[in-house]
Amino acid sequence: QVHLVESGGRLVPTGGSLRLSCAASGRSFSSYVVGWFRQAPGKEREFVTAVSWGGTSTTYTDSVKGRFTISRDDAKNTVYLQMNSLKPEDTAVYYCAANRIWYARGPQEYDYWGQGTQVTVSS
Repeated sequence: QVHLVESGGRLVPTGGSLRLSCAASGRSFSSYVVGWFRQAPGKEREFVTAVSWGGTSTTYTDSVKGRFTISRDDAKNTVYLQMNSLKPEDTAVYYCAANRIWYARGPQEYDYWGQGTQVTVSS
């Protein structure tokens, strides 16, 4: 069982930066893949990025490549999402999620979810 709590979301201007955190509790967190998803009003939840066990591999959706960076610190049981050059279309509730399947991009493939944190990018 893994319990996830996101934090760091807030209102930022276009072009600004933000770092989200996903703090985990539970056993064997380092053995989980952790992903970030986002959901804008009226839209489906979409995959953003994920980091593998040990942080050796990462994957990103095309719209955030070069702007977002995912990382993990297993000593702190925390995964981070650094977001730079933010755009209004990045506005959404951001969720972190965990599973044991690498390269899973569908929300249904993730077993554990946080409650989400709101990111709003003003134009």
